[in-house]
Amino acid sequence: MPQAIADRIKVIDVDTHVSEPYDLWTSRVSTKKWGDRVPHVVFDPEIEADRWVIAGRMGLAVGRTAIAGWDKPLPSHPPTLQDADPGCYDSGERIKRMDEYGIYAQILYPNVGGFGSGNFLELEERPLMLDCIRAYNDFLSEWSSADPQRLIPIMTMPFWDVDACVAEMQRSAKLGHKGVLMTNQPHVFGFPAITDPHWNPLWESAQELDLPINFHIGSGDLLTTIEEATVHNGKQAAGSKNAVLFFLDNSVAVLDVILSGICHRYPKLKFVSVESGIGWVPFVLEAADWQWNNSGAIYEHPEMDLLPSEYFKRQVYACFWFEEASAVKAIEQIGSENVLYETDYPHPTSMSPGGGSIARVPKDQIEHALSGLPERDLRNILHDNAAALYHLNV
Repeated sequence: MPQAIADRIKVIDVDTHVSEPYDLWTSRVSTKKWGDRVPHVVFDPEIEADRWVIAGRMGLAVGRTAIAGWDKPLPSHPPTLQDADPGCYDSGERIKRMDEYGIYAQILYPNVGGFGSGNFLELEERPLMLDCIRAYNDFLSEWSSADPQRLIPIMTMPFWDVDACVAEMQRSAKLGHKGVLMTNQPHVFGFPAITDPHWNPLWESAQELDLPINFHIGSGDLLTTIEEATVHNGKQAAGSKNAVLFFLDNSVAVLDVILSGICHRYPKLKFVSVESGIGWVPFVLEAADWQWNNSGAIYEHPEMDLLPSEYFKRQVYACFWFEEASAVKAIEQIGSENVLYETDYPHPTSMSPGGGSIARVPKDQIEHALSGLPERDLRNILHDNAAALYHLNV
């Protein structure tokens, strides 16, 4: 009997999240100076659960992003972090869960600050905002030290200040962070769009440090997107629409960095579309190539000597997890060199079985969905692409 895929390949999971401990910021940022403005947790009797508070405003319920193994369907969630799977917040337990799931290494992302740090804008005071960014990046580096080969931190950015971004990139790279988490929608917060030259110092520094830029879905104005997601058919139906919109939204960021010329100007800089799936990629690339030629952009920008699909091949990656037939078809069409695998542990859409999820254990999902792929493709998707992109010696 052939050896299972996850037994013969060290699977690198490129999108997971660490549930932040209640004292992450209160133990690292001066409450004497900033008081209750420092992010902290309170019990909210309205929802009978613990919630994060940022600058006096109620935010994320702590269990909302710690759903792995939860035995009830959404929108139910663990009322406290202690009611959640310990792998959500304890690094030792995380490694045990990785072993159980057939995952060798994980790339790590945040929750509380948002998937692009936008929630920290609520704090208003820039020194406090920067203190919170630095505290988080320090925490994640320390959390990952339980096994630096298997737990891989990605730094978050103070995107409201480009110079501070450059300084934080340099600082966090020395702490072991292997990539940059950046909002793909700074314009929704009143800052220039990512295509604006305003961001050139950030791209230049990331290229110089050889750090990939990671665009996680939902890194813009989550509240607006959620409010606009109604289908007038109940909360669960609206939530389903909302999730799919987040996936598709990242295709805009991919088009932005390619068609704006960012990939052309920074040829060694890599971009990752995180938690977006890959089924949409073949259509978007084919459409972009056709429109680039049909619209005359090819003559408007003779300096851009590659087609959009060719810039993608050179510099952009996309991740998938629950997709099956659409993922295999996309891999057949675009190849396996720009595809990464993720589980999204421990989020609501993660490959984390439980009473509230239809997910399979990752190693079983990999076997079920991908066993028909050639070995070279399997190794690219599950290990080699991520190992090269994030400079992992695993």
